[in-house]
Amino acid sequence: MNANQVTKRSIPERIFHAILYEIVALLLCTPLFAWLMNTPLLQMGALNLMLSTLAMAWNVLFNAAWDAMLRRMAWQKTPRLRIAHGVAFECSLGLLAIPLAAWWLDISWWQALVLDGGLLLFFLPYTVAFNWTYDHARARWQARG
Repeated sequence: MNANQVTKRSIPERIFHAILYEIVALLLCTPLFAWLMNTPLLQMGALNLMLSTLAMAWNVLFNAAWDAMLRRMAWQKTPRLRIAHGVAFECSLGLLAIPLAAWWLDISWWQALVLDGGLLLFFLPYTVAFNWTYDHARARWQARG
């Protein structure tokens, strides 16, 4: 797959990609974290759905603010700035997600922080694997037509 194929994705395809990403993540991580946290599947599923919705909404808001800051400061997207972006996004999402998890599961903030760390460790390889699989499936599908 070349770089042009990635940039030619339509808005509906990007929405499909984001929703599919979240559905597969929910199906994978809900039973895993329910088991690890010894929490009922339905309760963990509801939390994961809330966190998924929160992450998608925060992604839109955070990235809009980040891009506005880059334009205002006339900064270029260097590797260092991309790392700062990722760290700032995950830390700020954690500030929103940890209190929600502590409240919903009736656990300590420390346990919620550990859960958030576990989710981060889940999502790092999951994101790479999902996008690699999606890109290859997309390329095969496009080659057929």
